[in-house]
Amino acid sequence: MTDTTTLIILGASGDLTERLLLPGLASLLKSDRGVDVQLIGTGRSERSPEEWDDVVTTAFNGDAGSDLAKKTLASSQYIQGDPTTVEHLKALFEASEGTPVMYFALPPAISTKVIQALAEIDLPDGLRLALEKPFGSDEASARELNAELLKIVPEERIHRTDHFLGRATVLNMIGLRFANRLFEPVWNSENIEKVEIFYDEVLGLEGRAQYYDKAGALIDMIQSHLLQVLAVIAMDAPSSIDSVELRSEIARVLRATWVKGADPIASSRRAQYAAGTIDGKDVPAYADEDGVDNERQTETLAEVEFEVKTRRWAGVPFILRSGKGMTKIRKEVLITFKPVPALPEGLNGSSTPDTLRIEISPETMELGVTTNGSGNPFDLEKSTMSVTLGKPELTPYGEVLSGIFHDDPTLSIRGDVAERCWAIVAPVIEAWKAGDVPLDTYAAGSTGPSDWPA
Repeated sequence: MTDTTTLIILGASGDLTERLLLPGLASLLKSDRGVDVQLIGTGRSERSPEEWDDVVTTAFNGDAGSDLAKKTLASSQYIQGDPTTVEHLKALFEASEGTPVMYFALPPAISTKVIQALAEIDLPDGLRLALEKPFGSDEASARELNAELLKIVPEERIHRTDHFLGRATVLNMIGLRFANRLFEPVWNSENIEKVEIFYDEVLGLEGRAQYYDKAGALIDMIQSHLLQVLAVIAMDAPSSIDSVELRSEIARVLRATWVKGADPIASSRRAQYAAGTIDGKDVPAYADEDGVDNERQTETLAEVEFEVKTRRWAGVPFILRSGKGMTKIRKEVLITFKPVPALPEGLNGSSTPDTLRIEISPETMELGVTTNGSGNPFDLEKSTMSVTLGKPELTPYGEVLSGIFHDDPTLSIRGDVAERCWAIVAPVIEAWKAGDVPLDTYAAGSTGPSDWPA
């Protein structure tokens, strides 16, 4: 792209902009995929030009040396106002020098009001919209939001962003799956025992009660990010890696994904962390954190077992888990293969299942296989082969922004998929709201409730 693109960040005074969006933009500007970007931040809170320049420069950190980054810094501005009003939206477009990209770093309720206001004005040609998750609050609201969006711009110019799809590890899964003779023939229910996807963090609430207490681990991680990872793991080979074929395969998998046995009570668990210690630091109980409404019974640890009802995956459990305040960081996909049906006479011990562990952060991969022992060669033992995957050129948000600026929605969530993800977890949400699944507790800094399987 040679033309200028104007990135308008709604909610630019928030944590998301400073911590993820702006550093992602900086990584893109210094790369070979860099584009000419004018940056406009906007929000209801006041910020002087000096304060905004300091925010952007700090977020760019050491990535401000390229010509594109210098140009973006020089042209950047902050315009205070209410983005739900027609007048302010018009002012933002008038200040834009090129084709605008409007990035909604806003809560869903406010985003909806902005979209309704956009429908009342003449929009600039080529306008693209980028929305953060959660996309709606249930299937019906996601469908309504999709309908409102399509009144403004066509589907191919709507980017429902999920930075997980921009992670190098998730992208590497595509190459691992479809470019390796070793894995593709055994990637099915005949050879795989189970698939587990973990996203455990040691961090607690960290002042995010306004958002997290209304979402919880199920909506914050499983309903969005981890279901997308499941789809990449379980999909059939697309004919090409593009916005049509790749997203169609992802949609096909998720249409076949259900809570295991259609039984959300037996197939889901939830818990909330109590007071504990993490890395020598005392952590208060989630229920005692500022901003928490204990009547919500918000879970900080969620685990749900799904099934993918296709011929390839019939009978294979997909276990998705995410938790806060855990004893250690665990962000990975763990594939457990079925053991061999029999061993030759004379081999001592048992054949442990082969495993493939793909860490989401840091980017590493481990293949665990049964081998002859280092002492007696007829004693079996487990050996692990590991590889560190290449460091990505862009941050996950840099990948997301690259797709938006280059008008490529390949790594964006399609509208029907956003609705389907809500439908998949709806039975679990309903069972939890009804109190059919107890809210267990675990000490902050532990591995979870003591009576849960390891």
